[in-house]
Amino acid sequence: MTTNAVNMTVLVTGATGRVGRRVVESAEAAGLTVRAASRSGAVRFDWADRSTWADALRGADAAHIAYLPDVGAPGAAETVGAFARQAVELGVRRLTLLSARGEHQAHATEQAVRDAGAEWTVVRASWFAQNLSEGPFLEGMLDGELVFPGGEVLEPFIDARDIADVVVAALTGGDRLTGRTLDLTGPRLLTFRQAVAEVSKAAGRDIAYLPVTAREYGAALAEFGIPAEEVEFLIELFETNLDGRNAKLSDGVREVLGREPRDFANFARECAEAGVFNPATV
Repeated sequence: MTTNAVNMTVLVTGATGRVGRRVVESAEAAGLTVRAASRSGAVRFDWADRSTWADALRGADAAHIAYLPDVGAPGAAETVGAFARQAVELGVRRLTLLSARGEHQAHATEQAVRDAGAEWTVVRASWFAQNLSEGPFLEGMLDGELVFPGGEVLEPFIDARDIADVVVAALTGGDRLTGRTLDLTGPRLLTFRQAVAEVSKAAGRDIAYLPVTAREYGAALAEFGIPAEEVEFLIELFETNLDGRNAKLSDGVREVLGREPRDFANFARECAEAGVFNPATV
């Protein structure tokens, strides 16, 4: 049975994030009524302020969960579990969780959502293509060098738009995707060096990739004022998840959407045409 999107209201947490913003767009295109929630948006929502949760949830039929700073971070399972239980208490029937592929630290958070009492779908993905075009990594790309502890490991870079479309399919797809953990990848495996090279070629300018150790990268984050506990978690995350465990492709996007996932080269070309990687346009 397919859920009728008409009159379906979905709360999207992290609605200004790389995936969340695209979930909002995809959900609106599918005819859903969307509550785009963020710390500074019209629908105020803050993971650190539980007093914001109920107003955001009340009257929603479904909710998409994107936990910051990371779904596997210390305390994530407890916080997300409390949110999911409150959602059910307030009448939310369906939950989707954006989780991390290959991240064992996220398993407790996934289980907390499964145990909340709603219909659920867990969507796992690893490295987003848009991590290179938005957020903190873009500054390095504009400066001509990405410094990152990715070594020469292969990653199945996935376009955030594909993740968003899968999330919306899970929200509206009825029983077909309920109670499932979906594994999503892009269509190709690339090293970070290869990905940066494809961006460099599309943008028509030299952008280098400089691999460093996770500990070196963590030290740089600490210098930028990232709290020590968060730095230690990120070091552990990079040391474990960037060990090649995600160096395999899945057919999750094709299974759910009936089409191939978007290719990284198309992402790089679209961004280049929009001037994203051109310092003169920033």
